[in-house]
Amino acid sequence: MAAAAAVPHTPTLSLKGDVWRQLRRDRLAMAGLAVLVVLVITALLGKLLTEWVVVFDPNLVRLPEKLLPPLAAAHGMPVDQLPAFGRYLLGTDDLGRDVFARMLQGSFVSLSIGFVAVSIELVIGLGLGGLAGFYRGRVDTLIMRFTDVMLCFPTFFLILTVVALLPPSIWNIMIVIGATSWMGTCRFVRAELMALREQDFVRAARALGLSDARVIFRHMIPNAIAPVLVSATIAVASAILTESALSYLGFGVQPPNASWGNILSDGRSFLLDAPWLFAIPGAAILLVVLAFNLVGEGLRDALNPRLRRGA
Repeated sequence: MAAAAAVPHTPTLSLKGDVWRQLRRDRLAMAGLAVLVVLVITALLGKLLTEWVVVFDPNLVRLPEKLLPPLAAAHGMPVDQLPAFGRYLLGTDDLGRDVFARMLQGSFVSLSIGFVAVSIELVIGLGLGGLAGFYRGRVDTLIMRFTDVMLCFPTFFLILTVVALLPPSIWNIMIVIGATSWMGTCRFVRAELMALREQDFVRAARALGLSDARVIFRHMIPNAIAPVLVSATIAVASAILTESALSYLGFGVQPPNASWGNILSDGRSFLLDAPWLFAIPGAAILLVVLAFNLVGEGLRDALNPRLRRGA
């Protein structure tokens, strides 16, 4: 008992706590996470203030106020058409619409498209990858050959073709991006499940008579989720970038709804007269995509067991 009392007690950390401790040491990842928190708050405020309680009207046309620079004061407008705070915080476009209000609305659109598209991608990738990695044989061959065929098509041009054939809709964009971007997740999950298939806990679960679906989705996939989580974080950035490119080309979010891509497209004709129309949405896209990538890289390092043991 005395010997046991002499042994110092070392507190044990859960996996979540260990990963969070490792992630906090990565300053770039934490900076990216801070940007994402601000983005989520901005997107929710944008939805609230531009659609539910209209404080900022992104579609109000004020032709006498067109192409005003950031922080320009409103003048000569009726009281009901004045912008919030009496100034155009990010200037106005060629129709006199408040760029700040349109950026607020576009933040919610871009973020929702990114998350919904990646959710669809994960459902397809986890399902097909789980089946291929668990059953192998003909099932694996069939799924992986289909995956290889999908990888043969340039993803963006495939999305562009499908979107051009469908009626314009935000939901169509989400579904198309998610349904054409699952291949990487599928290959990740397949590789992880093939390594886990012969582990003792999987054999024990099968010996207990559990169904294949329960073994795959309750016992195997949770143990293979780490690389998928990193991939999903980066995939959100890719989905936002894809939506911005589609909207820039006129195949994405349609006017009068605002997205960062079509705000960028509207500003390309005024590079010299109103450079803020191009610089503001371009900087927002760059910052958000960079933030998601930094968080993804930080998660990859934090979920690496070798780095956690060496911490």
